[in-house]
Amino acid sequence: MPAFPDRYGADVLSTDWRAPRRGRAVEIDADRGLVVEEVTTDWCGEIVAVERDLMTVTLEDRRGRRRTFPLGPGFLLEGVPVVLVPPTRRGPAAPTRTASGSVAVPGTAARVARASRIFVEGRHDAELVEKVWGDDLRLEGVVVEYLEGVDDLPEQLRDFRPGPDRRAGVLVDHLVAGSKESRIAAAVARSPVGPHVLVVGHPFIDVWEGVKPAALGIAAWPRVPRGVDWKKGVCQRLGWPHRDQADVARAWKHILSRVGSYADLEPSLLGRVEELIDFVTAPGS
Repeated sequence: MPAFPDRYGADVLSTDWRAPRRGRAVEIDADRGLVVEEVTTDWCGEIVAVERDLMTVTLEDRRGRRRTFPLGPGFLLEGVPVVLVPPTRRGPAAPTRTASGSVAVPGTAARVARASRIFVEGRHDAELVEKVWGDDLRLEGVVVEYLEGVDDLPEQLRDFRPGPDRRAGVLVDHLVAGSKESRIAAAVARSPVGPHVLVVGHPFIDVWEGVKPAALGIAAWPRVPRGVDWKKGVCQRLGWPHRDQADVARAWKHILSRVGSYADLEPSLLGRVEELIDFVTAPGS
């Protein structure tokens, strides 16, 4: 009896018909140098940057063009589907200096908190000061508090009750001639508590700008038109997510992660913080 070709092929039920044609995606670290393809755009390129806080990956194609995508599924590595995840962190070696440039003193207990305080305008200011000067402040026993704005500074200082042994150092944003902040600072200086309060500031609209653009890999902080929320405007112009406050918070986390030491901050911010630390740690304070 002659043999006839099997027109219907193998039994389709003998294999997993639900399995994707290329196989199931596996997680891999988005290490620099890997060449991957983004499946929805067919963009193929080498991984040149991963922003852990923004959860994005940047691919550079063979013509040197770059494009940024969300980390996660939707990529092919050598034709195999993968899920890109942030690279595994490696623990740093023990530092010999603090982020502010001071000699590190491992194992030294924090000093009991002084009565004197440093006040900053908001949470981001406090987190930046803590990251760069935190070790020094703990050794000196200086607590940093944030005001959530400078408008109520005179009232908050009255509650704090500054005195010769209870000084207050205040760091404000946008302390330039003619600004609201400069008028508030002048009023505090003329008040009865003025001799025991030092108000200093930087010229930037927000403390974000106190971080050098080079630390973020950008040429300059973008200009945001008046009437546009400054932080959301910055995120939009840098190509970062900017829909809501959660996006702004993630953007700040990304910015802060790029600050490794005082060298990543503008001198006009560095000098003012150092001035405040000297003021509140002076003998008798």
